[in-house]
Amino acid sequence: MELTNKIARPSRRTVLKGMGAGLVASALGAPMVARAQSAGTIKIGFVTPVTGPLALFGETDGWALGKIQDLLKNGLETKSGRYDVEILMRDSQSDPNRAAEVAGDLILNKEVHLLLPASTTDTVSPAADQAELYECPCISTGAPWQAIIFPRGGQDKPFKWTYHFFWGLDEALNTFVGLWNTLDTNRKVGMLFPQNADGETWGNDGYGLPAPTQKAGFEIVVPGYFQPRTNDYSAQINAFKAAGCDIIGGITSPDDFKTFVNQCAQQGYKPKAMTVAAALLFPSGIQALGPLGDGMSSEVWWTPAFPFKSTLTGQASRDIANAWENETKKQWTQPLGYSHALWEVALDVLKRSENPLDRAANLEAIVATKLDTLIGKVDFSSGPHANVSTTPIFGGQWRKGDKWPYDLKIVDNTVNKLFEPEQKMVPIPWSA
Repeated sequence: MELTNKIARPSRRTVLKGMGAGLVASALGAPMVARAQSAGTIKIGFVTPVTGPLALFGETDGWALGKIQDLLKNGLETKSGRYDVEILMRDSQSDPNRAAEVAGDLILNKEVHLLLPASTTDTVSPAADQAELYECPCISTGAPWQAIIFPRGGQDKPFKWTYHFFWGLDEALNTFVGLWNTLDTNRKVGMLFPQNADGETWGNDGYGLPAPTQKAGFEIVVPGYFQPRTNDYSAQINAFKAAGCDIIGGITSPDDFKTFVNQCAQQGYKPKAMTVAAALLFPSGIQALGPLGDGMSSEVWWTPAFPFKSTLTGQASRDIANAWENETKKQWTQPLGYSHALWEVALDVLKRSENPLDRAANLEAIVATKLDTLIGKVDFSSGPHANVSTTPIFGGQWRKGDKWPYDLKIVDNTVNKLFEPEQKMVPIPWSA
């Protein structure tokens, strides 16, 4: 599927065919008005998982793009003049081969001046590989930076054309430990990992969750990896009960975690904390647990509590979240902040570029980026890798909400001290 989003607004029929009615409201806007002569047209390639199993990660990307379209309807003012902007959006379909295919087409055939792959390793890494191969400046986000840099060979040699901003796996792991340190427990942690790439990464003894957990003085119990989509967790639960684990940590899919939690309740196993990546990222995952969702915890990318403002609109994080909820009738979700921040960085780069129609000039502007965005500072000179800027991550806990069934509250700032937690972490109440 392809969609060309041009500042001279696309037809309703084209948008309906390409993205579906859900994106129409954000993709269409007012007619163009007379304006000063343009110095040319900047082409931006934008790749995101609109469809497929990873679509929840890209759910907010189309909405954010609609807002950017409105801001750019009269062009973009840069240090070298005003330019029209043509944004060519492509669906990676949650498939790395598709992501590489559309990225290559955008670079070679559409001749974009800047590539923006967003949301998930399966979209970012293959698109970034194409950008590096064909020498196109590329800015990405939405995946732990090690997963984007190391498998592509960046551990030994920095990349030239591809830059990424996001938090790191090490920071996420230390956030888990930070959460557990806030509770009064027996410091025994049961580890829950699936038999897949995520489980092998998070469960790795050298750089996964066991390492910082043991370093912090916790005892760990790893009863063996489970097969994804299994319907029986008795072996794991019995091992955790026998060891007396007060804490569960790991990574699972929402469906697997729902089954696990329900079986824990049925078998009388009620740990004080369950901190799980992936399964608890989105509101739908926690809502699926029903009453058992109260008190579950995970890492936090971004919430409306972040005290930062957009460099494009001046809106605070809460304003962006409210706009999303009012227009979509859905609860805010963590990728929303990054969907907006990616465009903050991209447009800042183009504004500072000596020539936005020249890829080399745009690359120079990327390298010099130092910008306070909706998700925090993006500064590619700060490391920890030549092609990376790390962003804030916090520990959060889902608590019963007012407007929505549950709200994600920041309860630990061990890794980043940028602001104080909203409230203290509490043991899971295990209400049913």
